[in-house]
Amino acid sequence: MSESILFLTGKLAEKSLHQVLASIQPAPFKYRIEQIGVSVAALMTPELIVRRLAGTGDADKMIVPGLCQGDLSMLENKYGIPVARGPEDLKDMPQYFGRGGQATDLSKYDVNIFAEIVEAPQLSVDGILARASYFKKQGANVIDLGCLPNTPFPHLVDAIKALKSAGFKVSVDSLNSDDLVLAGQSGADYLLSLTEHSLWIAHEVSSVPVLIPAKSGSLPSLYRAIDAMQKIGMPFIADAILDPIPFGFTDSIVRYQKLRKRYPDIQIMMGVGNITELTDADTTGINAILFGMISELKINAVLATSVSPHAINAVAEADIARRMMFAAREDSRLPRDYSSGLLGLHDRRPFPYSSEEIAEIASQIKDPSFRIQVSKAGVHVYNRDGLFQDIDPFKLYPHLKVDDDASHAFYLGVELARAQIAWQLKKRYVQDEELDWGVNSIESDQGGKTAHREASIKEKKLKVE
Repeated sequence: MSESILFLTGKLAEKSLHQVLASIQPAPFKYRIEQIGVSVAALMTPELIVRRLAGTGDADKMIVPGLCQGDLSMLENKYGIPVARGPEDLKDMPQYFGRGGQATDLSKYDVNIFAEIVEAPQLSVDGILARASYFKKQGANVIDLGCLPNTPFPHLVDAIKALKSAGFKVSVDSLNSDDLVLAGQSGADYLLSLTEHSLWIAHEVSSVPVLIPAKSGSLPSLYRAIDAMQKIGMPFIADAILDPIPFGFTDSIVRYQKLRKRYPDIQIMMGVGNITELTDADTTGINAILFGMISELKINAVLATSVSPHAINAVAEADIARRMMFAAREDSRLPRDYSSGLLGLHDRRPFPYSSEEIAEIASQIKDPSFRIQVSKAGVHVYNRDGLFQDIDPFKLYPHLKVDDDASHAFYLGVELARAQIAWQLKKRYVQDEELDWGVNSIESDQGGKTAHREASIKEKKLKVE
């Protein structure tokens, strides 16, 4: 028996919701729509719903508007059924239910992220711990301590022990044999990097070595190191080394493919920093492509860095990319509609409403409050006094009649600027919401909105007095 869902909505969205739900065919559920008497669905709160909704009938689940604020457990306790938020825009309902009504599971992955603290020798132990915590929040599984050439690292042992005591897995990255031996003796979980000439270190410590070619681009050298480790039955990870563009990038990808074909069952690492750090392009797209290849080659670990300002969120991007590509591979689907985390500059569906649909909604407005929407045609602003549209917010100003209302003018200026940016970049715009920059979005603070509202109220009181 199919699930029965109760959808709650407001007056303005009711018609559109009926149309959108009717378009989901075949629907994986039965449904009923309840319009509870508010004009704007986003203004619903659990408290208001409890006051206006007598019961849920035979519904197995309730879905409220995506912008509904408040604790939904109040509704679950009241009506005895699960309650969930729908998408922020009802036009996204088909995608919301595109997988049988179940949210995409992005909890799984098969790639471990080694996040390198490149400047570790220059940081205090406390500084290293703080940096490690930052990377862990972004998704890192292992904290890699980079040893800089010709730079003393007298607190290496203390740093390893502090990280281990704090529950981190630790790797140490150095081409100096003394550093690697000391790191292994101090409890490092992994050592980057050993060649066929330094395999003796693996016999001295219990750390898992990451093997690299003794000579740049030399797969035979890497093969000899791998064969030697397999012969003695010791664990290892192999890295064919990803070269930067245009210094052998394509050839290095081919090396990884050959490495996986020759050794289908070994652990392989790819260091992605040579591309993300050394290419002046947004790292979201770079990580998407790299992790697509990583997924196909079933590479097990990546070494990620976050040094350059444009790569500040590279570790977080890697976390999203590994989960998305794992899900796509397991589902045998294209990596679409899994996550918007890597869509920073553009959106796949930026303009859910046409000019005609916006005009129809505007015709129902009976109050002076301005609504703002964006379509392919540009920015639309409307209230009971009319609907105005342009691609230049300055041309809309004469129609707004807010020359004697500073707080309202300020608010509309902010929102129209966001709307213009959204139109220019082909991004989704939702009034009163920050633009979604994917993983690079800054968590919004409602304090600013509250301060503006309070200042606006004070300003209006002074005018009355």
